[in-house]
Amino acid sequence: MSVLAALGILVAGMAAGTINTVVGSGTLITFPVLVFLGYPPIVANVSNTVGLVAGGVTAVHGYRSELRGAGLTLRRLAPASLVGGIVGAVLLLVLPPAAFQAIVPVLIAVGLTLVVLGPRLQSRAAERHEAGIPPAAWHGAALTGGVLVAGIYGGYFGAAQGVILMGLMSALSTEPIQRLNGYKNVLATVVNGVAAVTFMVVAWGRIDWLVALLVGLGAFAGGVIGSRVGRRLPPLGLRAVIIVVGVVGIIKILWFS
Repeated sequence: MSVLAALGILVAGMAAGTINTVVGSGTLITFPVLVFLGYPPIVANVSNTVGLVAGGVTAVHGYRSELRGAGLTLRRLAPASLVGGIVGAVLLLVLPPAAFQAIVPVLIAVGLTLVVLGPRLQSRAAERHEAGIPPAAWHGAALTGGVLVAGIYGGYFGAAQGVILMGLMSALSTEPIQRLNGYKNVLATVVNGVAAVTFMVVAWGRIDWLVALLVGLGAFAGGVIGSRVGRRLPPLGLRAVIIVVGVVGIIKILWFS
């Protein structure tokens, strides 16, 4: 690997770590860079997933104040992310790359729609809460099921997993959006972490450890940067960033894959 290529991967990892912390979709930066540099798609995807775990760790740490008191919610949702990440990682190794290409833009579009409708849905939920009306029984099951699906997708490819998670939680939770972003960082890190472990167990030979190290170093720094930037964005600004990144992701997957 040339010095220029190593620097490019390091910078891409930093950009991915930053954008993953704020929104998600960092893989849309690192994956194309690795493929452009000549790495086979599976090797690029697997190595990228392993490296991005480091960015998730710093992102979660950066959002620690928003996550205070969130233990009960995360204990309920994290198992779905864990199972989904393992399933998605296995699917990556056994299914042809085109298998999910049709559904990925749809999932991102659904996530964006939920992000847009989130304030209205949260307002209605808050009104029901103030009126003493308990939340619909299906909300919890729908959120857990959605997190499981997002985890499967995240273990398989991961780009815009954060957009999908934010959309689901915006629609089915009354929590402030910055707190939801903290949840998203934890759940996405669980998915990346278990997917990385799965790859180490069943596909060690497909991991390029130098690539994973460079992505990891960049993502680690990016997680610190992203947590500082993301936490300062007002709710409307954060939603706008999510929507822009999600639309770019759909365009990238549909027309440039």
